[in-house]
Amino acid sequence: MKVSNLTIRTSAGLGLVLMAGCSLNPRGAFNDVEDTVGRASGKRVSWIRSGEEASAARGAVQALLSRPLSADSAAQIALLNNRDLQARFEEIGISYADYIQAGLPRNPSITGHIDFSREGPATLYSVAEDIVSLLLLPARKKVAAAQLETTKKRVASEVLGLVAETKTAFYNLQARQQLLSRLKMIVATNESSADLAKRMHDAGNLPDVELADQQATYSQSRVDIAQTEAQIRSDRERLNRLMGVWGSDTRWTLGDSLPPIPGEISTARLEQIAVAQRLDLAMARANVDAIGRNLALRSSTRFVPVRIDLGLEFEKEPGSAQRRGPSVDIELPIFDFGQAAIARLEAQWRQAVNELQALAVEARSEVREARDLVAANRELARYYREVLLPQRIQVVNTMQLQYNAMQRTPTDLLLAKERELNTERGYIDAWRDYWIARAELEMALKGGRPGGAASGSLRSRTPGARPTSNSPANEGGNTQQNNGQQ
Repeated sequence: MKVSNLTIRTSAGLGLVLMAGCSLNPRGAFNDVEDTVGRASGKRVSWIRSGEEASAARGAVQALLSRPLSADSAAQIALLNNRDLQARFEEIGISYADYIQAGLPRNPSITGHIDFSREGPATLYSVAEDIVSLLLLPARKKVAAAQLETTKKRVASEVLGLVAETKTAFYNLQARQQLLSRLKMIVATNESSADLAKRMHDAGNLPDVELADQQATYSQSRVDIAQTEAQIRSDRERLNRLMGVWGSDTRWTLGDSLPPIPGEISTARLEQIAVAQRLDLAMARANVDAIGRNLALRSSTRFVPVRIDLGLEFEKEPGSAQRRGPSVDIELPIFDFGQAAIARLEAQWRQAVNELQALAVEARSEVREARDLVAANRELARYYREVLLPQRIQVVNTMQLQYNAMQRTPTDLLLAKERELNTERGYIDAWRDYWIARAELEMALKGGRPGGAASGSLRSRTPGARPTSNSPANEGGNTQQNNGQQ
């Protein structure tokens, strides 16, 4: 019994040492996500796991809500206050727990047997530990570490996706509010025109059809306002959901005008930048690395005994001396030597390779498309602002003077105003679309698709190999020229 007790104490001590070396706090893993998001977006995130952290986040949100919102401040509120994002952060804790579990040895097994015979009870005790599990501990931990890395990159990509979605919702709302301000001015003008038309009609100077046309135009402008106001309420609620606010926190304000369009941005080497920085591609590489490590581990141990339990036995029979000795329990891989598991991992690896290839092609295409949309909407907004809208305003002013001089009919003036309104709608839409395209370009360069293919690197002859130089997933790969830029 002394030998058995010593063995138990030794095994327990080993377990305590291993547990002491493995921190159960996933904060370090989250710090990697925080750093990635900070570099990519300039925003900070907070994984709220205590009352103090909740109070700090709440204070920061209240400070941002107390001022008129911008696209950046709305995105920052979402990162601090969106509960669905907090739920995604818990995936890091789950994956980190799996990583810790992979680094722990299996618990030793203790077997006891008492035989009640006529001479007295005979006792048999044994303590055993799985040696194969201990030998494979470092390899299993590396596999779990690769899986944790995949989780961190996926969560960081989802964070950047929330930033882009919040900015898009903000720009939609701000553009609609800007249009509403213009519509209210038009309603006031149309109301005055309708009153004037009524007086002219009563004096016999305006036909019935033109009076009806003026009144219908005024009524339509009021309908446009009602529809725009309803859409604004819907847009505000969408932004409320993304920012995670409710109650009195939904009384925030924002500026009525979209931010000015800056000068041209550099679009050189965008594809290479995206391939080097996109988190969905990094997640794919980490995923294939995890599959490769798992496959290498399973392939190298396919003929190793599945389980080897080494231990000590202690036996005491009535009237005889104590007997002690080692014990061995081996599970041999005779029928199941991992052939099905290896085939499954190989198929998953090939699947990951094809998914990465497709993802890399899509990433490059998304960057080119977003780049072209930014340039096109900038040019379109500039043309509206500098050419078309001034022309429409000049036409309306000239038409107003001619109308006052009784040289134009009210219908001519209303038609000119309608065309000016349509032009201003187009200008605001192009202005809004520019900023939405900017947000999409940022996402295409850094985040990628949060729910995209969770695939890995290119497959070669060695598990965990990096992409080849001519792969679309390689940042140094050949890039097709597009409009003179890479």
